[in-house]
Amino acid sequence: MSVEKVDTLIVGGGQAGLAMSEHLSKCGVPHLVLERNRIAERWRSERWDSLVANGPAWHDRFPGMEFPDTDPDAFVAKEKVADYFVAYAQMIAAPVRCGVEVRKVQRLVGRAGFQVETSDGEIEARSLVAATGAFQRPVIPAVVPEDAGPVQIHSSAYRNPGQLPEGAVLVVGSGSSGVQIADELQRAGRRVYLSVGPHDRPPRAYRERDFCWWLGVLGKWDAQTPAPGTEHVTIAVSGARGGETIDFRRLAAQGMTLVGRTESYKDGTMIFAPDLARNIARGDANYMSVLDEADAYIARNGLNLPEEPSARKIGPDPQCVTDPIFDLDLTEAGISSIIWATGFTVDYSWLKVDVFDEKGKPRHQRGVSTESGIYFLGLPWQSRRGSSFIWGVWHDAQHLADHISTQRKYLAYHTAANRETKVA
Repeated sequence: MSVEKVDTLIVGGGQAGLAMSEHLSKCGVPHLVLERNRIAERWRSERWDSLVANGPAWHDRFPGMEFPDTDPDAFVAKEKVADYFVAYAQMIAAPVRCGVEVRKVQRLVGRAGFQVETSDGEIEARSLVAATGAFQRPVIPAVVPEDAGPVQIHSSAYRNPGQLPEGAVLVVGSGSSGVQIADELQRAGRRVYLSVGPHDRPPRAYRERDFCWWLGVLGKWDAQTPAPGTEHVTIAVSGARGGETIDFRRLAAQGMTLVGRTESYKDGTMIFAPDLARNIARGDANYMSVLDEADAYIARNGLNLPEEPSARKIGPDPQCVTDPIFDLDLTEAGISSIIWATGFTVDYSWLKVDVFDEKGKPRHQRGVSTESGIYFLGLPWQSRRGSSFIWGVWHDAQHLADHISTQRKYLAYHTAANRETKVA
Protein backbone atom coordinates (compact mmCIF):
# COMPACT_ATOMS: atom_id res chain seq x y z
CA MET A 1 0.00 0.00 0.00
CA SER A 2 1.46 3.37 -1.02
CA VAL A 3 2.28 5.98 1.60
CA GLU A 4 1.38 9.60 0.91
CA LYS A 5 4.25 12.01 1.60
CA VAL A 6 3.93 15.70 2.47
CA ASP A 7 6.38 18.30 3.61
CA THR A 8 4.30 19.76 6.43
CA LEU A 9 1.10 18.31 7.85
CA ILE A 10 -1.33 20.52 9.76
CA VAL A 11 -3.71 18.72 12.10
CA GLY A 12 -6.89 20.73 12.56
CA GLY A 13 -8.98 22.79 10.14
CA GLY A 14 -10.15 25.54 12.44
CA GLN A 15 -8.84 29.08 12.78
CA ALA A 16 -5.36 27.88 13.78
CA GLY A 17 -5.03 25.42 10.91
CA LEU A 18 -6.18 27.94 8.31
CA ALA A 19 -3.86 30.64 9.62
CA MET A 20 -1.00 28.16 9.44
CA SER A 21 -1.92 27.19 5.90
CA GLU A 22 -1.99 30.81 4.76
CA HIS A 23 1.48 31.57 6.09
CA LEU A 24 3.01 28.33 4.84
CA SER A 25 1.68 29.12 1.37
CA LYS A 26 3.24 32.58 1.53
CA CYS A 27 6.56 30.93 2.46
CA GLY A 28 6.27 28.44 -0.39
CA VAL A 29 6.07 25.42 1.93
CA PRO A 30 4.05 22.48 0.51
CA HIS A 31 1.53 21.29 3.09
CA LEU A 32 -1.73 19.52 3.79
CA VAL A 33 -4.46 20.29 6.37
CA LEU A 34 -6.40 17.41 7.88
CA GLU A 35 -9.72 18.08 9.61
CA ARG A 36 -11.70 15.22 11.12
CA ASN A 37 -15.05 16.99 10.63
CA ARG A 38 -15.84 20.22 8.78
CA ILE A 39 -13.86 23.44 8.68
CA ALA A 40 -14.38 25.33 11.97
CA GLU A 41 -16.63 22.51 13.21
CA ARG A 42 -16.45 23.50 16.87
CA TRP A 43 -18.12 26.83 16.10
CA ARG A 44 -21.09 24.93 14.67
CA SER A 45 -21.60 21.87 16.85
CA GLU A 46 -19.83 22.49 20.16
CA ARG A 47 -21.34 25.84 21.11
CA TRP A 48 -24.82 26.92 22.21
CA ASP A 49 -27.31 28.15 19.62
CA SER A 50 -27.31 31.83 20.51
CA LEU A 51 -23.55 32.24 20.89
CA VAL A 52 -21.91 35.25 19.27
CA ALA A 53 -18.23 36.18 19.17
CA ASN A 54 -17.02 37.93 22.31
CA GLY A 55 -15.14 40.54 20.27
CA PRO A 56 -16.52 42.94 17.64
CA ALA A 57 -16.27 42.09 13.95
CA TRP A 58 -13.55 44.65 13.27
CA HIS A 59 -11.34 42.90 15.81
CA ASP A 60 -12.11 39.16 15.85
CA ARG A 61 -11.03 38.29 12.31
CA PHE A 62 -7.98 37.61 10.16
CA PRO A 63 -6.26 40.63 8.59
CA GLY A 64 -6.91 39.40 5.07
CA MET A 65 -10.72 39.47 5.04
CA GLU A 66 -13.54 41.33 6.77
CA PHE A 67 -16.88 39.79 7.70
CA PRO A 68 -19.16 40.43 4.71
CA ASP A 69 -22.27 42.59 5.14
CA THR A 70 -21.53 43.12 8.83
CA ASP A 71 -21.34 46.24 10.98
CA PRO A 72 -17.71 46.40 12.17
CA ASP A 73 -18.93 46.94 15.75
CA ALA A 74 -21.35 43.99 15.67
CA PHE A 75 -20.78 40.68 17.46
CA VAL A 76 -20.98 37.94 14.86
CA ALA A 77 -23.18 34.86 15.37
CA LYS A 78 -21.37 31.52 15.57
CA GLU A 79 -22.67 30.14 12.26
CA LYS A 80 -21.50 33.27 10.47
CA VAL A 81 -18.08 32.88 12.10
CA ALA A 82 -17.87 29.32 10.79
CA ASP A 83 -18.98 30.47 7.33
CA TYR A 84 -16.26 33.13 7.45
CA PHE A 85 -13.57 30.48 7.92
CA VAL A 86 -14.97 28.34 5.11
CA ALA A 87 -14.84 31.36 2.81
CA TYR A 88 -11.35 32.21 4.02
CA ALA A 89 -10.14 28.68 3.24
CA GLN A 90 -11.48 29.09 -0.29
CA MET A 91 -9.89 32.52 -0.68
CA ILE A 92 -6.41 31.29 0.26
CA ALA A 93 -6.91 27.95 -1.55
CA ALA A 94 -6.04 26.06 1.62
CA PRO A 95 -5.38 22.37 0.89
CA VAL A 96 -7.89 21.12 3.48
CA ARG A 97 -8.99 17.49 3.53
CA CYS A 98 -12.10 17.09 5.67
CA GLY A 99 -13.43 13.92 7.25
CA VAL A 100 -9.97 12.55 8.02
CA GLU A 101 -9.00 11.82 11.62
CA VAL A 102 -5.38 11.66 12.74
CA ARG A 103 -5.07 8.67 15.04
CA LYS A 104 -1.37 8.33 15.76
CA VAL A 105 1.85 10.21 15.09
CA GLN A 106 5.31 8.87 15.81
CA ARG A 107 8.82 9.69 14.66
CA LEU A 108 10.26 7.71 11.76
CA VAL A 109 13.17 5.46 12.66
CA GLY A 110 16.55 6.27 11.16
CA ARG A 111 15.39 9.22 9.08
CA ALA A 112 13.76 12.60 9.48
CA GLY A 113 10.04 13.03 9.70
CA PHE A 114 6.95 11.42 11.17
CA GLN A 115 4.67 8.51 10.44
CA VAL A 116 1.03 9.58 10.63
CA GLU A 117 -1.78 7.06 10.89
CA THR A 118 -5.12 8.46 9.76
CA SER A 119 -8.62 7.15 9.12
CA ASP A 120 -7.78 7.45 5.42
CA GLY A 121 -4.41 5.73 5.33
CA GLU A 122 -0.80 6.46 6.22
CA ILE A 123 1.06 9.71 5.63
CA GLU A 124 4.70 10.64 6.10
CA ALA A 125 5.45 14.26 6.98
CA ARG A 126 8.73 16.05 7.52
CA SER A 127 7.09 18.55 9.90
CA LEU A 128 3.80 18.49 11.78
CA VAL A 129 1.75 21.33 13.28
CA ALA A 130 -0.76 20.41 15.98
CA ALA A 131 -3.33 23.12 15.32
CA THR A 132 -6.06 21.61 17.47
CA GLY A 133 -5.82 24.34 20.10
CA ALA A 134 -6.25 24.00 23.84
CA PHE A 135 -10.02 23.48 24.03
CA GLN A 136 -10.08 19.81 23.14
CA ARG A 137 -11.55 17.83 26.02
CA PRO A 138 -14.34 19.25 28.22
CA VAL A 139 -13.57 19.16 31.93
CA ILE A 140 -16.29 18.17 34.40
CA PRO A 141 -14.92 17.97 37.94
CA ALA A 142 -15.62 14.72 39.78
CA VAL A 143 -17.89 16.41 42.33
CA VAL A 144 -21.44 15.16 41.81
CA PRO A 145 -21.97 11.42 41.10
CA GLU A 146 -23.61 10.67 37.77
CA ASP A 147 -26.50 8.91 39.53
CA ALA A 148 -27.16 11.79 41.94
CA GLY A 149 -30.30 12.86 40.09
CA PRO A 150 -29.76 16.09 38.16
CA VAL A 151 -28.81 15.97 34.49
CA GLN A 152 -25.18 17.04 34.19
CA ILE A 153 -23.66 18.43 31.00
CA HIS A 154 -20.64 20.49 30.07
CA SER A 155 -21.20 23.95 28.60
CA SER A 156 -19.92 22.64 25.25
CA ALA A 157 -22.94 20.29 25.13
CA TYR A 158 -25.49 22.98 26.02
CA ARG A 159 -27.59 24.29 23.11
CA ASN A 160 -30.68 26.09 24.46
CA PRO A 161 -33.06 26.15 27.46
CA GLY A 162 -35.49 23.74 25.81
CA GLN A 163 -32.82 21.04 25.85
CA LEU A 164 -32.96 20.80 29.66
CA PRO A 165 -35.65 19.14 31.79
CA GLU A 166 -38.08 21.37 33.63
CA GLY A 167 -36.77 22.79 36.87
CA ALA A 168 -34.05 25.01 38.26
CA VAL A 169 -30.49 24.98 36.91
CA LEU A 170 -27.14 25.28 38.65
CA VAL A 171 -24.45 26.77 36.41
CA VAL A 172 -20.91 26.26 37.69
CA GLY A 173 -18.41 28.76 36.30
CA SER A 174 -18.42 32.56 36.00
CA GLY A 175 -16.42 33.02 32.81
CA SER A 176 -17.92 34.12 29.52
CA SER A 177 -19.66 30.82 28.80
CA GLY A 178 -21.11 30.28 32.27
CA VAL A 179 -22.44 33.82 32.63
CA GLN A 180 -24.00 33.95 29.16
CA ILE A 181 -25.67 30.55 29.55
CA ALA A 182 -26.96 31.42 33.02
CA ASP A 183 -28.34 34.72 31.74
CA GLU A 184 -30.07 33.02 28.81
CA LEU A 185 -31.67 30.45 31.11
CA GLN A 186 -32.84 33.11 33.54
CA ARG A 187 -34.37 35.15 30.70
CA ALA A 188 -36.15 31.98 29.55
CA GLY A 189 -37.91 31.82 32.91
CA ARG A 190 -35.70 29.30 34.67
CA ARG A 191 -34.69 29.55 38.31
CA VAL A 192 -30.89 29.83 38.07
CA TYR A 193 -28.10 29.44 40.59
CA LEU A 194 -24.69 30.65 39.39
CA SER A 195 -21.50 29.48 41.11
CA VAL A 196 -19.08 32.41 40.93
CA GLY A 197 -15.33 31.84 41.30
CA PRO A 198 -12.40 34.25 40.93
CA HIS A 199 -12.73 36.25 37.71
CA ASP A 200 -11.82 39.39 35.84
CA ARG A 201 -14.76 41.61 34.87
CA PRO A 202 -13.75 44.19 32.28
CA PRO A 203 -16.15 46.75 30.84
CA ARG A 204 -17.65 45.72 27.52
CA ALA A 205 -17.01 49.27 26.36
CA TYR A 206 -15.92 52.50 27.98
CA ARG A 207 -15.98 56.06 26.65
CA GLU A 208 -17.18 54.87 23.22
CA ARG A 209 -14.42 52.32 22.72
CA ASP A 210 -14.75 48.54 23.02
CA PHE A 211 -12.83 46.56 25.60
CA CYS A 212 -10.81 44.91 22.81
CA TRP A 213 -9.63 48.36 21.67
CA TRP A 214 -8.60 49.29 25.19
CA LEU A 215 -6.62 46.07 25.59
CA GLY A 216 -4.82 46.93 22.37
CA VAL A 217 -3.85 50.53 23.07
CA LEU A 218 -2.95 49.74 26.68
CA GLY A 219 -0.58 47.00 25.49
CA LYS A 220 -2.38 44.22 27.33
CA TRP A 221 -2.84 41.94 24.31
CA ASP A 222 0.96 41.81 24.05
CA ALA A 223 1.57 40.72 27.65
CA GLN A 224 3.80 37.65 27.36
CA THR A 225 2.87 35.92 30.62
CA PRO A 226 -0.12 36.15 32.95
CA ALA A 227 0.29 38.11 36.14
CA PRO A 228 1.16 36.01 39.22
CA GLY A 229 -1.89 34.20 40.55
CA THR A 230 -4.01 34.87 37.44
CA GLU A 231 -3.07 31.84 35.33
CA HIS A 232 -6.49 30.21 35.80
CA VAL A 233 -8.67 33.30 36.30
CA THR A 234 -11.62 33.47 33.92
CA ILE A 235 -12.81 36.59 32.12
CA ALA A 236 -16.48 37.56 32.31
CA VAL A 237 -17.25 39.35 29.06
CA SER A 238 -20.10 39.03 26.57
CA GLY A 239 -21.12 40.05 23.07
CA ALA A 240 -24.72 38.94 23.62
CA ARG A 241 -27.52 41.36 22.70
CA GLY A 242 -25.10 43.76 21.04
CA GLY A 243 -22.52 43.54 23.80
CA GLU A 244 -22.87 44.45 27.45
CA THR A 245 -20.75 44.59 30.56
CA ILE A 246 -21.25 41.58 32.83
CA ASP A 247 -22.75 42.82 36.09
CA PHE A 248 -23.36 40.12 38.69
CA ARG A 249 -25.44 42.49 40.80
CA ARG A 250 -27.74 43.08 37.84
CA LEU A 251 -28.08 39.35 37.30
CA ALA A 252 -29.07 38.96 40.97
CA ALA A 253 -31.56 41.80 40.65
CA GLN A 254 -33.14 39.93 37.72
CA GLY A 255 -33.72 36.94 39.98
CA MET A 256 -30.54 34.90 39.67
CA THR A 257 -29.05 33.48 42.87
CA LEU A 258 -25.29 33.83 43.16
CA VAL A 259 -23.25 31.37 45.22
CA GLY A 260 -19.54 30.99 45.83
CA ARG A 261 -17.09 28.64 44.19
CA THR A 262 -18.32 25.03 44.10
CA GLU A 263 -16.32 22.94 46.58
CA SER A 264 -17.98 19.56 47.14
CA TYR A 265 -21.13 17.48 47.22
CA LYS A 266 -22.50 15.19 49.91
CA ASP A 267 -25.83 13.42 50.37
CA GLY A 268 -27.71 15.55 47.87
CA THR A 269 -26.23 18.83 49.05
CA MET A 270 -23.81 21.05 47.16
CA ILE A 271 -21.22 22.86 49.28
CA PHE A 272 -19.94 26.30 48.24
CA ALA A 273 -16.85 28.17 49.41
CA PRO A 274 -17.34 31.31 51.55
CA ASP A 275 -15.72 33.44 48.88
CA LEU A 276 -18.58 34.98 46.91
CA ALA A 277 -18.19 38.53 48.24
CA ARG A 278 -14.42 38.34 47.77
CA ASN A 279 -14.78 37.11 44.18
CA ILE A 280 -17.28 39.85 43.35
CA ALA A 281 -14.98 42.47 44.89
CA ARG A 282 -12.03 41.16 42.92
CA GLY A 283 -14.00 41.47 39.69
CA ASP A 284 -14.97 45.03 40.64
CA ALA A 285 -11.32 45.90 41.28
CA ASN A 286 -10.35 44.59 37.86
CA TYR A 287 -13.19 46.57 36.28
CA MET A 288 -12.13 49.80 37.98
CA SER A 289 -8.48 49.29 37.10
CA VAL A 290 -9.36 49.18 33.40
CA LEU A 291 -11.33 52.41 33.74
CA ASP A 292 -8.44 54.07 35.56
CA GLU A 293 -5.92 53.03 32.91
CA ALA A 294 -8.27 54.12 30.13
CA ASP A 295 -8.76 57.56 31.69
CA ALA A 296 -5.02 57.98 32.12
CA TYR A 297 -4.41 56.97 28.49
CA ILE A 298 -7.00 59.49 27.24
CA ALA A 299 -5.49 62.30 29.29
CA ARG A 300 -1.93 61.40 28.31
CA ASN A 301 -2.72 61.33 24.60
CA GLY A 302 -5.20 64.19 24.48
CA LEU A 303 -8.02 62.08 22.98
CA ASN A 304 -11.45 63.61 22.52
CA LEU A 305 -13.61 60.87 24.00
CA PRO A 306 -16.68 61.71 26.12
CA GLU A 307 -16.51 61.16 29.85
CA GLU A 308 -18.67 58.36 31.28
CA PRO A 309 -19.15 58.90 35.02
CA SER A 310 -22.04 56.44 35.16
CA ALA A 311 -19.62 53.60 34.40
CA ARG A 312 -18.12 54.01 37.88
CA LYS A 313 -21.41 53.54 39.70
CA ILE A 314 -21.57 50.18 41.43
CA GLY A 315 -24.81 49.28 43.15
CA PRO A 316 -25.27 47.70 46.57
CA ASP A 317 -24.57 44.03 47.08
CA PRO A 318 -27.67 41.84 46.73
CA GLN A 319 -28.88 39.63 49.57
CA CYS A 320 -27.30 36.52 48.05
CA VAL A 321 -23.92 38.25 48.51
CA THR A 322 -24.49 39.77 51.95
CA ASP A 323 -26.20 36.62 53.27
CA PRO A 324 -24.59 33.92 51.13
CA ILE A 325 -25.66 30.32 50.68
CA PHE A 326 -22.94 27.88 51.73
CA ASP A 327 -24.85 24.65 51.16
CA LEU A 328 -27.75 23.87 48.86
CA ASP A 329 -30.02 20.83 48.93
CA LEU A 330 -30.48 20.21 45.21
CA THR A 331 -33.83 18.49 45.59
CA GLU A 332 -35.31 21.16 47.84
CA ALA A 333 -34.07 23.84 45.43
CA GLY A 334 -35.72 22.00 42.54
CA ILE A 335 -32.47 21.76 40.61
CA SER A 336 -32.91 19.30 37.77
CA SER A 337 -29.80 20.26 35.75
CA ILE A 338 -26.18 21.19 36.37
CA ILE A 339 -24.18 22.88 33.64
CA TRP A 340 -20.42 22.73 34.15
CA ALA A 341 -18.84 25.78 32.50
CA THR A 342 -15.50 24.62 33.81
CA GLY A 343 -13.31 24.81 30.77
CA PHE A 344 -11.29 22.36 28.75
CA THR A 345 -8.02 20.52 28.79
CA VAL A 346 -5.67 19.44 26.04
CA ASP A 347 -5.74 15.97 24.50
CA TYR A 348 -2.67 15.02 22.53
CA SER A 349 -2.99 11.27 23.12
CA TRP A 350 -2.53 10.77 19.37
CA LEU A 351 0.86 12.48 19.38
CA LYS A 352 3.40 9.83 20.45
CA VAL A 353 6.48 12.03 20.73
CA ASP A 354 8.45 13.27 23.72
CA VAL A 355 7.27 16.88 23.89
CA PHE A 356 5.04 16.93 26.98
CA ASP A 357 5.65 17.74 30.62
CA GLU A 358 4.38 15.75 33.60
CA LYS A 359 0.96 17.44 33.31
CA GLY A 360 0.60 16.62 29.62
CA LYS A 361 1.23 20.21 28.51
CA PRO A 362 3.43 20.81 25.43
CA ARG A 363 7.01 21.90 26.05
CA HIS A 364 7.59 24.68 23.56
CA GLN A 365 8.83 28.19 22.91
CA ARG A 366 6.25 30.25 21.00
CA GLY A 367 4.89 27.01 19.55
CA VAL A 368 8.23 25.52 18.51
CA SER A 369 8.44 22.30 20.50
CA THR A 370 11.42 20.60 22.06
CA GLU A 371 11.08 17.86 19.42
CA SER A 372 12.50 18.94 16.08
CA GLY A 373 9.75 19.12 13.46
CA ILE A 374 6.78 19.30 15.89
CA TYR A 375 4.91 22.58 16.32
CA PHE A 376 1.88 23.73 18.31
CA LEU A 377 -0.59 26.47 17.44
CA GLY A 378 -3.62 27.96 19.19
CA LEU A 379 -2.41 27.55 22.77
CA PRO A 380 -3.36 30.17 25.38
CA TRP A 381 -0.41 32.47 26.05
CA GLN A 382 1.56 30.78 23.26
CA SER A 383 3.43 34.02 22.68
CA ARG A 384 1.18 36.62 24.32
CA ARG A 385 -2.22 37.19 25.87
CA GLY A 386 -3.90 37.39 22.47
CA SER A 387 -2.58 34.03 21.23
CA SER A 388 -5.78 32.03 21.56
CA PHE A 389 -7.92 34.68 19.86
CA ILE A 390 -8.67 34.70 16.12
CA TRP A 391 -6.28 37.51 15.20
CA GLY A 392 -3.66 36.35 17.71
CA VAL A 393 -3.40 32.85 16.31
CA TRP A 394 -2.84 34.35 12.84
CA HIS A 395 0.27 36.19 14.06
CA ASP A 396 1.58 33.15 15.93
CA ALA A 397 1.19 31.10 12.75
CA GLN A 398 3.41 33.56 10.93
CA HIS A 399 6.21 32.91 13.41
CA LEU A 400 5.89 29.14 13.01
CA ALA A 401 5.80 29.34 9.23
CA ASP A 402 9.00 31.38 9.23
CA HIS A 403 10.63 28.78 11.47
CA ILE A 404 9.53 25.88 9.26
CA SER A 405 10.69 27.70 6.13
CA THR A 406 14.09 28.40 7.68
CA GLN A 407 14.55 24.77 8.68
CA ARG A 408 13.71 23.69 5.11
CA LYS A 409 16.46 25.99 3.81
CA TYR A 410 19.00 24.42 6.15
CA LEU A 411 17.98 20.96 4.93
CA ALA A 412 18.12 22.12 1.31
CA TYR A 413 21.69 23.33 1.86
CA HIS A 414 22.62 19.97 3.40
CA THR A 415 21.18 18.09 0.43
CA ALA A 416 22.97 20.33 -2.07
CA ALA A 417 26.26 20.05 -0.18
CA ASN A 418 26.01 16.27 -0.21
CA ARG A 419 25.51 16.28 -3.97
CA GLU A 420 28.56 18.46 -4.50
CA THR A 421 30.65 16.17 -2.30
CA LYS A 422 29.59 13.10 -4.29
CA VAL A 423 30.33 14.79 -7.63
CA ALA A 424 33.80 15.83 -6.42
